[in-house]
Amino acid sequence: MSYFSKHKYNSFSIKIKLSWAYIQFLQIKIKLPPVLLINATSMHLISFNLFRSLNIPGITYIKPEHWLRHRHEITTADWVLFPEYWQVNSLIYGYKKRIFPSPAAYHLGHDKVQMTRVFEALYPEHVPHTRITAADTDHLWALPEEFGYPFVAKEIRNSMGQGVFLIDSPAAWRMYAQANNVWYAQEYLPINRDLRVVIIGEQVAVAYWRDIPEGAFHANVARGGRVNFADVPSEALSFALQVARSLGIDHAGFDLVMVGNHLYLLEFNLYFGNQGLATQGVNSADLIYGYLSAFECSSHKC
Repeated sequence: MSYFSKHKYNSFSIKIKLSWAYIQFLQIKIKLPPVLLINATSMHLISFNLFRSLNIPGITYIKPEHWLRHRHEITTADWVLFPEYWQVNSLIYGYKKRIFPSPAAYHLGHDKVQMTRVFEALYPEHVPHTRITAADTDHLWALPEEFGYPFVAKEIRNSMGQGVFLIDSPAAWRMYAQANNVWYAQEYLPINRDLRVVIIGEQVAVAYWRDIPEGAFHANVARGGRVNFADVPSEALSFALQVARSLGIDHAGFDLVMVGNHLYLLEFNLYFGNQGLATQGVNSADLIYGYLSAFECSSHKC
């Protein structure tokens, strides 16, 4: 029996200075409690993702599966951070809560179709030629005929390079087409790296190239891409920030590519890896708390 299971609590709280290793110990060895208060401040914050909330002051962590047991804590919070996608609509429309990341970040980031549609609507010159259709075996070869080999095909909901395929043959296309109900085809761009721009709040937190290993297709760090901070073009940072602000996205990793002197916008990920932030010594907790505090102060005319 764990320590916490021996002690009854309704809203168990502990004030601690957290580290990643200590949280892993809590979760694995002694089972993290459903509610955990961290570094109390005057701003009351609820988080459903402890790892993403490390070192943010004023956080009360609640396990997502226990959220309905803690309606009072949630409804009286100033902000609700990092909910699961299935919680978002209830929090916004039911409890009328402000959430971080923003509703737009969740709703657009959840589905590549919706994301691409809004990119095409606002920034058509920066979107690679893309075709999205329902699967239709009667017209199986229409997309390969339109794009020619090679081209790129994507699954609608995936990240870290999973679900992105280089289609270089009829066999590769048939395999993708049979496995997906929606076909997402995009022109292949001749690149050897892409650019990750991380937006937190209303600023660029970090930006870096992801060099594609020789003979590989994916640039994602999780798939072997190499982080490179040299000569990141300022126009790419300005453009990513413009896109984020125009769509109301306040927490995302944008993926762009440069072909010649032209920027292309591929997608953004709501949740991004922390390697680039850590390498540059960027504290995401400070940026998040500063953004929420400034927003709160503005709302109350501080």
